[in-house]
Amino acid sequence: MSTTTRSGVEKQNPGQLNSVQLNIVTLINMERATATGSLSDAMYMMDNSIGGKGQGTSSLETVCKQGQVINWIVRPIDMEKRLDGTWPPMPKINNIVFLDTELGDEEDVAERRIFNELKIYGMPDRMRDKYTPVYYYWAGTVMSTAKPGLYRYRLVMELEQENKKERLYLNTAIHPSIRVIPV
Repeated sequence: MSTTTRSGVEKQNPGQLNSVQLNIVTLINMERATATGSLSDAMYMMDNSIGGKGQGTSSLETVCKQGQVINWIVRPIDMEKRLDGTWPPMPKINNIVFLDTELGDEEDVAERRIFNELKIYGMPDRMRDKYTPVYYYWAGTVMSTAKPGLYRYRLVMELEQENKKERLYLNTAIHPSIRVIPV
């Protein structure tokens, strides 16, 4: 998307801010989540936004601007290297699904695009071995055309399980949100 400024110069990403990137850090209690098959009482979120609500809970509200970059970082609560040199099972954000809260049904996927995903470079999954910790993240930009307001989202988490090859996929039951404010 591009727009033309008053001086006649075409601007590639209108609203793109040269501002602080926001980090949303999610800690997962892997033992509780895999034992119960749920993220309820097993997920805690924090961010570096100003004016957000719900720090340390699973219902975090992050205040952001149109065009701002947000990094979702996920890691297990237990990050101690084991005696054998291996690391505990790791969580990964498989997807972030924005929900259509205007219709009142928070489980419906939003029809309008709110977020542009930034791709991860460097193939971290291929580099990963049991002796190297990898913190997974998901990054993107709030669209410059996103209307100011509250946008709830669902995290789809992929959890490694102790001594199992199959992975467990869990959705957040309580939905965190971003509050977009105008530029």
